[in-house]
Amino acid sequence: QLQFVEFGGGLLQPRGSLRLPCAASRSISTFDGLAWYRQAPGMQRELVAHLTADGTTNYAVAVTGRFTIARDNAKNTVYLQMNAMKHENTAVYFCNDDVQTKAYWGQGTQVTVSS
Repeated sequence: QLQFVEFGGGLLQPRGSLRLPCAASRSISTFDGLAWYRQAPGMQRELVAHLTADGTTNYAVAVTGRFTIARDNAKNTVYLQMNAMKHENTAVYFCNDDVQTKAYWGQGTQVTVSS
């Protein structure tokens, strides 16, 4: 059974950068779409970035131009590069496929932006 494990979170200051890796327990090469999501305190989980197998990307409006999603099929890993971080980017970040398969959810990784 596939599971995603997110890591790399932490505390950073506004305008800082962070890269989150998400490792899959098996090959991700068969996934057409992979995505990063986040859940802020008291909020529902939301889509942050989406990447298709052909390299097409889509981003939430709030992160466009600052976040970049990438995948390395050889390493079974999905990445989220986050730049110019803001307080409102504080959340638990998750990766999953683009249909949010329930069984694939990991624990997420906490990212806190604070001065």
